Amino acid sequence: MALSLHRHRTADRAPAATRPQTPPREPGGAGNRVLVVHRTGAFVVAGVIALFGVLGLANGLDFFSTDGERVLGLSSNGLLSTISLVTAAVLVFSAFRSPRTASTVMIVIGALFLVSALANLAVLNTELNFLAFGLSNVGFSVVAGLVLLFVGTYGRVSGHLPPDSPYARERDDEVPPVSADEYPSTPAEFAAERAMREAEVAVVQHVASSEQRRRVDAMSKVQTRKERREVWMSFDRARRDA
Repeated sequence: MALSLHRHRTADRAPAATRPQTPPREPGGAGNRVLVVHRTGAFVVAGVIALFGVLGLANGLDFFSTDGERVLGLSSNGLLSTISLVTAAVLVFSAFRSPRTASTVMIVIGALFLVSALANLAVLNTELNFLAFGLSNVGFSVVAGLVLLFVGTYGRVSGHLPPDSPYARERDDEVPPVSADEYPSTPAEFAAERAMREAEVAVVQHVASSEQRRRVDAMSKVQTRKERREVWMSFDRARRDA
């Protein structure tokens, strides 16, 4: 079944010359705006986090202090400052690599910020507070995480994406609809389709008869849905003529 479905998706594609062409995006279109937001958002958030990290290291904070010292209104130590710089570097790298990468990285880091806020809230004022978090840090992590998630998913996660969004109907563009003549149109063809599906399921579940395995193997040598159906029906005709 998996083999047949894979052939359905790859072989039924229209030739390149006849595939509908995606209209070019205008320079100021929504698709271009989405990419700019992703890349710019990664740079801006990275700049804020990097500033926090640089100031923390410049002040010579103890690396593993659980008390921390104030930096930009937040509590910090050497470990948190280092992690901040690494996070900023990852965001900058993703932004330079591509807007799509920046979007994905922001979503991941945004989720980690929210997890960090909850985890560090649980260890406030304990010896396990290795990042020297305070309540202000928890609040900042929540806000930063939500900002990263919002910017990272902007124009990408929605039920009504702009038509020229780079994330709109991506799968539809890759696999064009099957042409009308590929579908069954007679009772015999509909019966053949049902029998084909049953045989494919049986082969996958290792309960197929030798006849079913022989037919599925023969169908795997052709490409289109119509050709597979014709192969199946040729077996039926041969059985009737025998």
